[in-house]
Formats: sequence, structure tokens, C-alpha cells
Amino acid sequence: MGTPDYIRDIRALAGHQLLFLPGVSAVVFDDRGRVLLGRRADTGLWSVVGGICEPGEQPARTAEREVYEETAVRCVADRVVLVQALPGPVTYPNGDICQYMDITFRCRAVGGEARVNDEESLDVGWFALDALPDLQEFALFRIKQAMTDGPAWFQPTTEQ
Repeated sequence: MGTPDYIRDIRALAGHQLLFLPGVSAVVFDDRGRVLLGRRADTGLWSVVGGICEPGEQPARTAEREVYEETAVRCVADRVVLVQALPGPVTYPNGDICQYMDITFRCRAVGGEARVNDEESLDVGWFALDALPDLQEFALFRIKQAMTDGPAWFQPTTEQ
């Protein structure tokens, strides 16, 4: 789907200035313990699936929607594994500047066949945890957190 219409509307008024946006990442596992990854069209890199919340949309629903839109896999968000304001803003080639608040969900695949399902992905596939493609730290950290049974990770404050 790319950039949501409501973001395009904001950009028409705000120009390229910094927008702080709510986003989600989905670490999806199948019944064989493999993780679903997509190779992004914008960077050519493999990563977990993610996207921006629509107004009024619950973050878990965003994760499930984004996974289906990008991979044709149906999933259920089981739990939050991470909440993080991503460091530093991103400047896109068109000059737009964004920074994201990411909520990462561990998800369980419940149907569909993995395939490229939109223009945001070059490739989609299931990977055994011991045979992952090259991934940036962003994706590796989210997969690691999704494999634990601990509470959701967040950056603690320095105040105690």
C-alpha cells in the first residue's frame, strides 16, 4: 500500500517537516518455527514485516493487516514483544522526514501462502532461525525478543 492517504493529506499541509508516526513490526512464526521475512523494495534488504497504523486502528490489527497486505499470510498477533521510539529521524529521497514509534508483535501464522502481495516487497519467504538471510540489527533484535517469554522490552529510563 505504501504511504497511507492520511499521511499524504498531512504532508500536503506540513510539507517535509518531521512527523512522529506510530508503526508496528510483526515477527510471524509458522507451525514449524520458521520466521516470515520480506525483502523490501525500497532498500533491497530482508526484514520483518511492518507498517504504519491507520487512524483509530489498534496496533495488533495493523500488524495483522500489514502481514497480509505484504505477504498474503494471515496471522494473529499473540503478544507485544517490544516498544521503542526508533533512534533518529529518517529522511526519504523526496525530502520527507519521519521518526517512528515501533510496537513489535509476536504473531502466529494461521493461513495463506507466502508470496509477494504488493509493491513494497521484492521477495517473501519463511526462514529457519538457523538459516536467516543477512538482516540488519533492527530485525535481528525483534526476532530475538519474539523468541523470549519475558515481558515486552522497552528502553528503561535513567531515573530509578
